[in-house]
Amino acid sequence: FFFFNDTATTEIYTEQIVGSVRCVQETAHKEVTSSRRKQRRAHFSAPSHIRRKLLSAHLSTELRKKYSVRAMPVRKDDEVIVVRGNFKGHKGKVTTVYRRKWCIYIDKLQKTKANGAPYQIPIHPSNVTITKLKIDKDRNDLLKRKAVKAIQKGKGEKYTVKDTALTPD
Repeated sequence: FFFFNDTATTEIYTEQIVGSVRCVQETAHKEVTSSRRKQRRAHFSAPSHIRRKLLSAHLSTELRKKYSVRAMPVRKDDEVIVVRGNFKGHKGKVTTVYRRKWCIYIDKLQKTKANGAPYQIPIHPSNVTITKLKIDKDRNDLLKRKAVKAIQKGKGEKYTVKDTALTPD
């Protein structure tokens, strides 16, 4: 990578040679890194309040239509279904959201050890879909805020109407 700073525009460009094609990527802020190493370090050393958002799961199609929201942070007492992995199809209630281990535990998802004692299987929230939300005041407010943002943005819009309006030269 080659980094250079254009002082007139104060934007940073990264240049990478891929095969015989030269790709130039523009980053908006000096503080934002595109380094894989730094992104991974930030992710795995994230504090608990940020891990809450990172441990989010998609909502089922019925909930998505009802609330106009795609995903929510998983919490205890949500009902989920596993959609990926060896335990695909298992349903249950979330018993624990273990932020330190980046996983959730589902009540009916367990195995037995050699001595006969049961143990719970950790599942990453990206591999589940929420089928029933535990609603309280704070969660209801979050759903409303997210729905308003979705309505303002519009479905599938990448740019606003103002950005795409053609002006005569």
